[in-house]
Amino acid sequence: MTTSTTEIPGYLSGTWAIDPVHSTVTFTVRHLGVSKVRGRFDTFDGTIVTGETVLGSSVTATIQATGVNTNNEQRDGHIRSADFLDAEQHPVLTFTSTGIRADGGDFLIDGDLTLHGVTKPVTLTAEIGGFGDGATPDSKVVGVSAKTEISRAAFEVGATIPGAVVSDKITIDLDIEAVLQP
Repeated sequence: MTTSTTEIPGYLSGTWAIDPVHSTVTFTVRHLGVSKVRGRFDTFDGTIVTGETVLGSSVTATIQATGVNTNNEQRDGHIRSADFLDAEQHPVLTFTSTGIRADGGDFLIDGDLTLHGVTKPVTLTAEIGGFGDGATPDSKVVGVSAKTEISRAAFEVGATIPGAVVSDKITIDLDIEAVLQP
């Protein structure tokens, strides 16, 4: 859905809780330079606060590092270990937006990502899927998809793992549905 900063059908200002049942947080990283490994985080929460306009909105999210899931328990254990996420020392990843800008039909969400105890600015390219009625009579929902790329070296993730084994570039994709709070 293309959007503009002045007119989004059904736009509502308010506070929205991310619905983890109808949302996904996934990542992709190249392995051995020839294939891509995909995974997801199963445990996360967050809040979207829509302002009077989209540009006055904000986002916060928390992801549990222990919730990493690549459909391979041995690999998941390695990703949770001190070699990568070090989930024991750094149990959560957090994102806090610092601003939202228009970019044609999409929006850029600037913010601070904390991963592995390191905080760096990142920009998510976001598309608003829409605002609509929820599953219960008086509920409202919003859908947002967003994507970014980060450098694992910048966040000191897997510092001893060569880039030829696991690429430095990690792509993060979010498909979020959030429910308007009373």
